[in-house]
Parts: sequence; C-alpha cells; structure tokens
Amino acid sequence: MFRRALFFLLLCSSCCFADIIYDVRVAIAQNNLASANSELDTYRAQHGVDATYLEAQSWLARGYLSANQLDQGESLAKRTESQARQLLQHRALDAEPHLPMALGAALEVEAQSLALRGQTAQAAALLRRNLSIYGNSSIRARLQKNLNMLGMAGKPAPALSVAEYIGIRPTPLTEWKGSPVLLFFWAHWCSDCKQEGPVITQLNAEFAGRGLKIEAPTQLYGYAAYGESATPKDETAYAGRVWQHYYPGLQDIAVPVSKLNFDKYGASTTPTLVLIDRAGRVALYHPGVMPYDQLRAAIERVM
Repeated sequence: MFRRALFFLLLCSSCCFADIIYDVRVAIAQNNLASANSELDTYRAQHGVDATYLEAQSWLARGYLSANQLDQGESLAKRTESQARQLLQHRALDAEPHLPMALGAALEVEAQSLALRGQTAQAAALLRRNLSIYGNSSIRARLQKNLNMLGMAGKPAPALSVAEYIGIRPTPLTEWKGSPVLLFFWAHWCSDCKQEGPVITQLNAEFAGRGLKIEAPTQLYGYAAYGESATPKDETAYAGRVWQHYYPGLQDIAVPVSKLNFDKYGASTTPTLVLIDRAGRVALYHPGVMPYDQLRAAIERVM
C-alpha cells in the first residue's frame, strides 16, 4: 500500500523533485532497491556528494527500512548523517531544503531501526541528543514526532497555543480536563487530511453527545493556493476557505493556528491524530491517516 501510494505521488508531482530524488523514489516504489543504488552511484560520479544526493540517499535508507532490511537501512542512514554533518561545516542546515530533509530522514531511520530492535531507550536518547542540537531548525518537528512515537502515550498532553485561530475561539486543554479530546493536526495543502476529514466528521457526530471534544490545530507555511507566497494574513484567510470547503461537517470545531503546537506535538506528518484521555494524558499518538474503525475503537477506550 505504501509503495502504490508513493508511486502515484511521484507520477503526479515529478516536477517538484530533482531528477535523482525522483528516480530513486520511483525505484523504491517499484521495490527495485538495486536500481536506486545504481542511480545514486551514477549521480555521485557526476556531481559528487551534495545536498540533493544526500536527500536521495536518505530515501534509499527509508526504502531499506520499509523492506525490513534494518542493517542496510541503518548503515546508509548513518552514512547520510555523517556526510550531512560534513556539509554543515560550511553552510547552515536550512540554507536550502535538501540537506535538512536528508539529515532529518537519516536520524529518523536510525531511531526507528533501534526501536524495531527493541532498543527504545537508545532510540530516544539519539533523538533527544539531536533535538538539543537542531531544536531551532526545520527538522525539530520531525525529531519530536519520532520521540513522541516512542513514548508520548501515557504522558500529560502539552498545552496548545490558542491565541491565533480560524473560526470559533479554541478552548485551552486545561479547561477540558475530565473530557476526552481528539486533536486533528492538518494542513491546507494536505490531501491525506482531506481524506481523514469525513472520518473525523463521523466520529464527531457519534461522540460529541458523549463528551468528546475535538480541536484541529494547523499552522502557516508561507504560501497559499498553487504554492504562491502569501502573507500570514492572506494564508490564514486561505486556510479558512479550505477548512470551510473541505471540512463542512467540522465547522463547530476550533482551529488554533500556531507552529509552536506542531513543534510540541512533533506533527511533521499531516494528518497527525492525538487522543487525550479524561485525565489529560495522551492515550494515542498517530502520525498519518487512521481508518475509521481503528480510531473509533481508540475513542471508545477513553470514553
């Protein structure tokens, strides 16, 4: 399922990727890791190890991880991390998008490989160490996401920033203690979020009368329709129009707007779903789309 979805994405948006990244991702989607390796070797012989090469290599590390070839994936991720750090001696991490993508993915693969081997403490330590280094960079949310996946369940839910919002005024989480809460992190550009919308709408209809509260945090990305640059005011207005059009059954749900919320919850993947129990503890942390039956069962458990 992952490979089919990835292959479709690549076919639809090849213009968004450098050729080597596109070629490697297509090879991975076709389960042809040998071809992906060959593409990388050819590119390196012609261009050397640059940021674009490292992002493509990080995709191959993820391909090995997805294929459950943990040794190969972890080894390639460590190589990518080392090469990225060499480039960072001469430039800033966020000077362009490829290097942070490469380093964030490499650290993610390393942590997930450790976790899959049962070395959860080591995985968490790796992520915390790099959060202390890169906490002010674009990969913060990605590192926090992976840390949350390891151990956020059972811990108190971080407070949400609710000063800026779309639609109705949000309620601070502390005021909802005693009620279960579902957080639906979404983005105006996110097709998977639109796919999850009807699921959230149905669950809201079923459980609102039983006390379930829902909030839908989002953030600004600096652009609006068709990727055109936008001021915060214009992008917020655009996100509001997207919310009204694609989520008509959720107009009674508050939409806090803050990057800080995404950083706290590690919502580098959209949608991210967080279920909070009546005591204010995280009962479920799930990056990505979640089917109705699975999410409904999780909600039943906290009701």
